[in-house]
Amino acid sequence: MLKNALSSLLLAALAGPAPIRFTTGEAYSAGAVAAYRGSHDKAYAHIDANLARHLESIQRWVRQPSVSAQNRGIAEMAAMLRDDLQKLGFKEAELVPTTGHPGVWAYYDAGAPRTLVLYLMYDVQPEETGWTVDPYEGALVDRDFGRVLMARGAVNQKGPERAFLNAVESIIATAGTLPVNIMVAAEGEEELGSPHYPEIIARYEHRLRTAQGVLFPMSGQDRNGAAGMAMGVKGIVSFELEAKGAARGGPQRAEIHSSLKAVVDAPAWRLVQALSTLVSEDGNTILVPGYYDDIRQPTLEEQKLVNAALPDLPAREEAMKKSLAVTRFVDGLSGRDMLSRLFFSTTININGIWSGYTGPGGKTILPHVATARLDTRLVPDQQPQKQMDLIRKHLDARGFADVTLRQISGYPPAQTSVEAPLVQAAISVYNKHGATPIVSPRNAGSAPYYVFTDRLKLPMIPAGLGHGGGAHAPDEYLVIEPRAGSRIASLAQMEKFYVDLLYALAASRG
Repeated sequence: MLKNALSSLLLAALAGPAPIRFTTGEAYSAGAVAAYRGSHDKAYAHIDANLARHLESIQRWVRQPSVSAQNRGIAEMAAMLRDDLQKLGFKEAELVPTTGHPGVWAYYDAGAPRTLVLYLMYDVQPEETGWTVDPYEGALVDRDFGRVLMARGAVNQKGPERAFLNAVESIIATAGTLPVNIMVAAEGEEELGSPHYPEIIARYEHRLRTAQGVLFPMSGQDRNGAAGMAMGVKGIVSFELEAKGAARGGPQRAEIHSSLKAVVDAPAWRLVQALSTLVSEDGNTILVPGYYDDIRQPTLEEQKLVNAALPDLPAREEAMKKSLAVTRFVDGLSGRDMLSRLFFSTTININGIWSGYTGPGGKTILPHVATARLDTRLVPDQQPQKQMDLIRKHLDARGFADVTLRQISGYPPAQTSVEAPLVQAAISVYNKHGATPIVSPRNAGSAPYYVFTDRLKLPMIPAGLGHGGGAHAPDEYLVIEPRAGSRIASLAQMEKFYVDLLYALAASRG
């Protein structure tokens, strides 16, 4: 046992990532960006007067299932989005067929000199067990935060997206038009890894290239009301490993009686052994040779962004742990070390493992197939295909050539500079609303930003006020009416932020 532990430690040390190096102690100051000074009182008043109806529009969206993994409600939600855009005044609004789920394209021509692309996802994750309400009821529930909308899609992403469209409605209703042109490029496969989103982009590429930037509406406040905005996302590859009974001697057609394990190989054990070679014993260091090699060191801009987040980080770490229901981070990480691991390191994670019988009672069998679904989050300059090639080469070298590796989806990381005019306009609006954002190098999650940042060379950001949680989990929520004294934005404040953002972008330079 001691020998195996020492061997694992040695492998981890040899295969682990290079230390993340910081060469500056300077910190970026989002607070130094001049606050947006515009006031659009008629649009604000329209939001206040129509808030109940705006909430009903969000509830209508979350009450429509749109589970991409199960192709459940997808067509209906795509049509709902298209129809809503038409009602708002988008003269172009159409379904876009792909080889997967349909996209939605729309264009609002305000005759303005600037154009904003709106990235929307209309799909959601499957609902889990453990919900305290029906996930598609659109229920309003009182919680510590105040009154929340609790539903699948409440925060990820239907709530923030429809709040943005509510703001668009109020501007058009009071000003007659928008301050910028808006192109909508929506997909129904984000939760599947956006495998067919490039088909939507290709159809409108020449028009999209004329825009000044891309916005992904998102509720960016944590449970304490601190606002954040990420300058990029990690890439991702979703894949499966599968072991079957074949040449090694396991059952090939169907499960067999478990007593035969005495003389028959088990694919489930084969899969477990293959998985165990990918990472160290604690699961936190990738042992695939070369897996960390292409990771670049943080740029000077990224270092300054991390440094700016340090002063109030302890409180935000505790809020993050509470929100995630965890007691500690890997290796007891905290401070800049924790942020560095979160932003600049790659991962291999098991999403699920299945084989044999897991129902009530018992069924003593030896399964003929075992499968695990995994994902790996990629940082600059890792590329999906190369990382898959490294895993395949590693499995072959460790004697697991018989284990199938099947890629499901994948795309590279993406990055935008904090100096982009769209970013500066967004920060100015946060500052107007008294919520100077913590600007981070990237989100530890993934979204298909690369089609805009790499292919179209457009800056792209997630932005918005408001707080929600429980994405991909039971009791997903979005705060609608925060408790008294809270720094969390209400639904009305969320929508007013978007009003200001559109006008700020119209007035921005570059």
